[in-house]
Amino acid sequence: MMISGKTWGQTETILQNSFVEFHRIDIKKNGYCSLHKHEFKHNMFYVVSGELEIEVYKNDYDLVDTTLLCAGEMTICKPNEYHRFRALTDVLCFELYYPEPLSKDILRKDVGGS
Repeated sequence: MMISGKTWGQTETILQNSFVEFHRIDIKKNGYCSLHKHEFKHNMFYVVSGELEIEVYKNDYDLVDTTLLCAGEMTICKPNEYHRFRALTDVLCFELYYPEPLSKDILRKDVGGS
């Protein structure tokens, strides 16, 4: 496992391969990450303890969607949407990155029949 220090706390890589990244992140109270986006990956946050605020700058309309997560709650940021997190308390969180699900790759020309 690889542990990396951040200005807001630290991240520990648990699993990383071509399809998924799984991280344990510890965020200090009032710590926040840069405003950023992922071109191809979804970014999921699952809070184990503490309170974490997630800001998502929506592409479809002029809105910043703010979600407050407490222990046992999660949210997902879509690819190409700028987002950031901010810890309202000390936070222990799991972060998962994954591409658009392969199950959505089918494009139908008709509905079939019998």
